[in-house]
Amino acid sequence: MSMTCYDGVHADITDKIIRAAIEVHRELGCGLKEEAYEATLAWELEQRGMKVKRQMPCPVVYKGKVFCCDDEHPKRIDLLVEEKVVVELKAVCVKHPVFAAQCRTYLRMLNLPVGLVLNFGFPTLKEGLEHVFNPKAQAPNLQTSKTPSSESKYIDYQGQQVPKESAGMNHG
Repeated sequence: MSMTCYDGVHADITDKIIRAAIEVHRELGCGLKEEAYEATLAWELEQRGMKVKRQMPCPVVYKGKVFCCDDEHPKRIDLLVEEKVVVELKAVCVKHPVFAAQCRTYLRMLNLPVGLVLNFGFPTLKEGLEHVFNPKAQAPNLQTSKTPSSESKYIDYQGQQVPKESAGMNHG
């Protein structure tokens, strides 16, 4: 099943995110660093009653196994809203296909159907807005758990903890 922005996948959430981003862009304009837009957009979304996670580590999922999680993986999702929508932020005056590709990879890794690329580098946010879809997303979403110990555990899709050695990690 091919999804487009008109299929309504989390349309209520993406609409609220876009409205909040427009508000931030109108207030701040373009020309700031990405981190400024991230902080202010997260705050604006929280003021609107939405749950927002910032700089969430993105696991690498391969054949049902989680290979990297927590602080061990350098890729981080700018914003995860309501645990359903990935928001990739940019603050550059170009639109590049790699931005949507990066967002789509995050969607695949988290098994989520929809994300947004919001590029604040243009005079209007409309120029820097892109919906991104993962037509292969299936419920339920991948769940990883944080453990209190300093040693990370890896969780497969069935919720089984896997030692680092079994997960294919090679820390030398």
